[in-house]
Amino acid sequence: MRLSIDVELDYHLPQRAAVLLALEAAQTPDQRLVSDKLIVGSDTPLTPIPAEEGIGRRTWTGGEGRFTARYEAVVDVEREAVDLATLHTVPLGAIPGPAVAYLWPSRYCESERMKPFALEQFGNYRGGAQVVQVAEWTRANLEYRPGCSDSSTTAHDTFHEKKGICRDFAHVMIGLTRALDIPARMVSAYAWDLSPPDFHAVVEVYLAGPGGDGAWYLVDPSGLAPVEGLVRIGVGRDATDISFMTIFGTANLNRQRVWVERSA
Repeated sequence: MRLSIDVELDYHLPQRAAVLLALEAAQTPDQRLVSDKLIVGSDTPLTPIPAEEGIGRRTWTGGEGRFTARYEAVVDVEREAVDLATLHTVPLGAIPGPAVAYLWPSRYCESERMKPFALEQFGNYRGGAQVVQVAEWTRANLEYRPGCSDSSTTAHDTFHEKKGICRDFAHVMIGLTRALDIPARMVSAYAWDLSPPDFHAVVEVYLAGPGGDGAWYLVDPSGLAPVEGLVRIGVGRDATDISFMTIFGTANLNRQRVWVERSA
């Protein structure tokens, strides 16, 4: 599937501020960058740096007054459909170092507080079937409601309020999955067929295939976008690590647009 991505950001920075962008699509085995271009309207030079796990990259810049960024990309996504229920958990002693951090609680995913419920609700399932059940429970029991959460809302908050946006759905699924001793991380993505178009947050879980090798598998707990049409931007422990734009100061939004189209 070939996808065309077009992003426009338009902000006002009242005072000079540093800005860390994470807009560029990552180059991974199942998504190939055909072309991309990032243009920032700022007097501050662009300084690219590696992102978490070496997936994608961030770019330092900054400015004062009007701040704009435009990102365009063409990406070929070749991702086979996987029945997660047929996969297995990786024994704790065999989980590799980079994945271990995604077993632990994090700022927005208090998995230790969710463990009693996770064991009671999903303890009778094993392997990938547990992950499937967590995703289905999250989708069935949370209401998608824009504007009902903010940057301080955690997985535990959403678990009790039973409403949120894609960020909150992902946090709840991550919290429950980690509570079952399965590594789970958050993914920022561009999503084809997402309505309304926007940046999207989904989940990756670390499971073992038929050959026993561990790998990361994408899941959208909100059910708003097909997995085969997701383009990863970056990964991390939770929303702290995957923000598309971090402003070290204050800013006012003028306009923002995200558009993803499937090419012929």
